[in-house]
Amino acid sequence: MNKAHIELIQKIAKNLIVAITVSIVMLNLGAALGVLSGRGIVAGMLSAGIISIITSFLSGARVQGSGLTAPMSAITAVIIAKASEKLLQDYPSLEIGLFINIVLIEMGALLIIAGALRLGRFIRYVPQLVVAGFMSGIAIMIWYLQLQLFTGGGQKTLDGALAQNIFLLVLTVACCFALPTITKNFKFIKAIPAPLIALIAVSFFANITAMDVAFTQIDDDVTRLDSLIKSIPQQLPLGIELHVWLLALPFALQLAGLCYLDTLLTSLVISKMRKSDGKYSKDLMAQGVSNALTSLIGGVPGAQSTVPSVMMVKEGATLRVCGVAAGVIVLGCALMFSQLLSYIPMAVFSGILVKVGFDIFDSKAVLAYLRTVKKSLHNRPHKILGHKEMAFFSGTALATAFIDLIAAVGIFSALYHLVSRLRIKKPLCDYTP
Repeated sequence: MNKAHIELIQKIAKNLIVAITVSIVMLNLGAALGVLSGRGIVAGMLSAGIISIITSFLSGARVQGSGLTAPMSAITAVIIAKASEKLLQDYPSLEIGLFINIVLIEMGALLIIAGALRLGRFIRYVPQLVVAGFMSGIAIMIWYLQLQLFTGGGQKTLDGALAQNIFLLVLTVACCFALPTITKNFKFIKAIPAPLIALIAVSFFANITAMDVAFTQIDDDVTRLDSLIKSIPQQLPLGIELHVWLLALPFALQLAGLCYLDTLLTSLVISKMRKSDGKYSKDLMAQGVSNALTSLIGGVPGAQSTVPSVMMVKEGATLRVCGVAAGVIVLGCALMFSQLLSYIPMAVFSGILVKVGFDIFDSKAVLAYLRTVKKSLHNRPHKILGHKEMAFFSGTALATAFIDLIAAVGIFSALYHLVSRLRIKKPLCDYTP
């Protein structure tokens, strides 16, 4: 065995070690965001694994971590709610799961078409200020969905005692924030994501104290590989009339647009970190294929995710095998250990999602605006956000959360460029998160 072979083996081994670390994050996000989406915890983890494997093979970047993301799961939950309450009233025989599968297939086709038309290059025209508002709007949407879960219309919607469910939520959020500080001096523990430690610790506490709270419900059929394979034909929307596919198209456009933003904004970050040019249109096509295939398991749509992608780069991953291996590990754990999920209270997942909301909410923009109001940052003009900049930020956030996210990004991006041209002598702040 020559030196080149030894170096290759060492490189593969290093990428596999990184894959193990990243898979822990993907599992945690897959479980929590599967719950958020309304498609189920196991469906979330299985989808995270499938998306990671396929995009790692097909994407334009050798190093990228795709899976479930908070924006995609939040919008999926909204789509399911709208379809269940209104859109399918005229089609009582059509299962909501099949309708969402149609949305996923159409979404995948739209992303493949966008990639083939090389539309990925247009991501550079979305201002950072609008991106910050968009992500903050998704955070608001996640918090609102969790509020509805606990107090829907003034009534609790989780089984068990409302006060105890709220206590577990608060305890989980507190652990997620406090653990990084507590474990920073412990080399091995600090490598484990704080939400995962919080999930295990709070769930253990809830079980040994026999708390009266809602626990996760697991379907036995989706935890066995043979049953999962046999269920695939049931997920195919065969024989569905054309007008139902047309009914699903606006939702598919919404998810495709969100996946475009979610994936390519992360791709921009990774390209800067690796000092390489991204192949954004190829990334879109990879996401299209992976999301369409998740419909075969009644899965959850996803995109390239910032957290695992950045983690891969920082840990030194250099090969596609890293993302593939991470996906395989996630799939294996989802099938072998999913029965343990029945010991996890639903409030714990809600707490993790609340923390996810804090992670993606751009508090730096708000703080920069408050400092500007106090006139304390005149010596750092690139950090200053005035009233007009905050109007773009807050307008995008509120429109994303309560109106329409694609319209929010499109309209406020166009307004931003228009106002920037009109204010030549005093341009808008070039916000950098």
